[in-house]
Amino acid sequence: MRLSGYDSSIETQMQDLFNSLSEKDRRRYAAVEALKLGYGGITYICKLFSCDEKTVQRGLRELQDPESLSQDSIRLPGGGRPSKLDCYSDIDDKFLRILQDHTAGSPTDSSLKWTNLSRKEIQEKLALVGIDVSRQIVKKLLHKHGFVRRKLQKKSPRDRVKTEIDNSRR
Repeated sequence: MRLSGYDSSIETQMQDLFNSLSEKDRRRYAAVEALKLGYGGITYICKLFSCDEKTVQRGLRELQDPESLSQDSIRLPGGGRPSKLDCYSDIDDKFLRILQDHTAGSPTDSSLKWTNLSRKEIQEKLALVGIDVSRQIVKKLLHKHGFVRRKLQKKSPRDRVKTEIDNSRR
């Protein structure tokens, strides 16, 4: 017995829906449709959605596992490449050693500290000691170690005159 598929207009709607879903939802939707069709359904759905049979089979496994159905994230944890912060065990020590002579702080608030080096300069100095990281990682390191961005405080001439008058009255 040959599998009779869906009408072409229904197939188009199914493909549009499939393409609008996340990776996890695509797997599950393809699996549900394959289950509806029965024998030969996986092959038909794989051709219709241009996906691999393993994708549909994984979706079938996920439908049977209540724990994976309650999962919020699309992929399992642990995927992707590790952060550069985790790749270099001595990155913090080398980072702080580089900033040692380039660190300043607020005389009124000891928790505020900053550096006169730019992120690019820090990145270049880290590369010289064998740590190849991006400026974004340097930004994360600065934040991790409590460095704040020093901002210039511009005052208008009127504010300067007012400050001078207030100081002269004291």
